[in-house]
Amino acid sequence: MYMYFNSYSWLVPCRNAFCELFHNISDIVRYGNVHLHFFHSSYGFYDECLRKYGNANVWKYFTDLFDYLPLTALIESQVFCLHGGLSPSLDTLDNIRALDRIQEVPHEGPMCDLLWSDPDDRCGWGISPRGAGYTFGQDIAAQFNHTNGLTLISRAHQLVMDGFNWCQEKNVVTVFSAPNYCYRCGNMAAILEIGENMEQNFLQFDPAPRQIEPDATRKTPDYFL
Repeated sequence: MYMYFNSYSWLVPCRNAFCELFHNISDIVRYGNVHLHFFHSSYGFYDECLRKYGNANVWKYFTDLFDYLPLTALIESQVFCLHGGLSPSLDTLDNIRALDRIQEVPHEGPMCDLLWSDPDDRCGWGISPRGAGYTFGQDIAAQFNHTNGLTLISRAHQLVMDGFNWCQEKNVVTVFSAPNYCYRCGNMAAILEIGENMEQNFLQFDPAPRQIEPDATRKTPDYFL
């Protein structure tokens, strides 16, 4: 589960903290690049906390919390979930487990790659036009899945109009769960549902009618386009 750029971002970490503390219900909340301190201070989350709570203390607590969120998740040892993509420095899941997670994600290196890399039509590794992470080809994804006994890499990080998009001979799927991204893109949202026998089903959602919200985020980030 992620918080994205909208007028209700603060509800996501609040809801999950409440469920964990008072109802012993745990969602797998993965760290995405929208949780980087720069992003949620520059693109509205800081202002949202100030507007809602009157000071920056809650924002600071959230930033501390985000530095503890896991970078990846593994479903039944078969489906590898992360925000961005693969890293040339990380060949195995054990390499990822060995990372020192409890810190803000650096601007470069393997932790950064997990948040910023994207699949590409070209084979091998490439320089990412984002300025962080890498592009990786179908051969890289297939080798990573084979090495680690995986059937699928499920990631987000890129807007897709139908909410999900298969690529790289179904070694990788992009799942984008923010409908009408930034209140302007008109895209559907999707959730990947995995059953007891690992069957896969995509649930798609249209954007809900927009409610007028005061002081909506003025900047429109393009990192998912």
